[in-house]
Amino acid sequence: MDKKLLWMGVGILIVLGTAATLSLAFQSPPSFRGTLYGQPFPPAADFSLAKADGSQFRLSDQRGKIVLLFFGYTSCPDVCPTTLAEMKLLMNELGNAAQNVQVVFVSVDPDRDTPQRIQAYAGNFYPSFLGLSGSLEELEPIWENYSIARETVESGSAFGVIINHTARLFLIDAQGQMRLSYAYQTPVKDIAHDIQLLLKQDQP
Repeated sequence: MDKKLLWMGVGILIVLGTAATLSLAFQSPPSFRGTLYGQPFPPAADFSLAKADGSQFRLSDQRGKIVLLFFGYTSCPDVCPTTLAEMKLLMNELGNAAQNVQVVFVSVDPDRDTPQRIQAYAGNFYPSFLGLSGSLEELEPIWENYSIARETVESGSAFGVIINHTARLFLIDAQGQMRLSYAYQTPVKDIAHDIQLLLKQDQP
């Protein structure tokens, strides 16, 4: 009788061990919290704009880093300063991993945003943030490639002309692919979670 109970116990342990092993083998990988682009991931449309110091920025030169791309303008009363403030919190949240991330803020208001003005604005939030602008002719193809809608509205307030625009944050991975996008005011911790997942995936 004792031997029978012993073998029953061993059998139960084997079954439990096998179940645990199978569970680990087949569990789904950690999921992203942003809106994931379908595979194969589309390449991010390349573009080039002059920086405040006169040197040329080219998106494709950012390979090896995760790029967070956002479109807005320096006279924006709410969405743009809120998003850039959240990007500052994100960089703080990432700690040392922030060196692998580049925030790029592209203007939708070429009439008021010079390269110098938008860089000074973005840099006030975080030193490494890049602010970029250009002529209407330079910016329109970029807006089109990223499906950025914009509408100019006379506000009658101290802000003057208000530009309603697409307020989506785009995450471009280190290989230059469109990987994720985020709605306005997505929690910073969700974006940080996705970036940390991507950085782990890129480790050899």
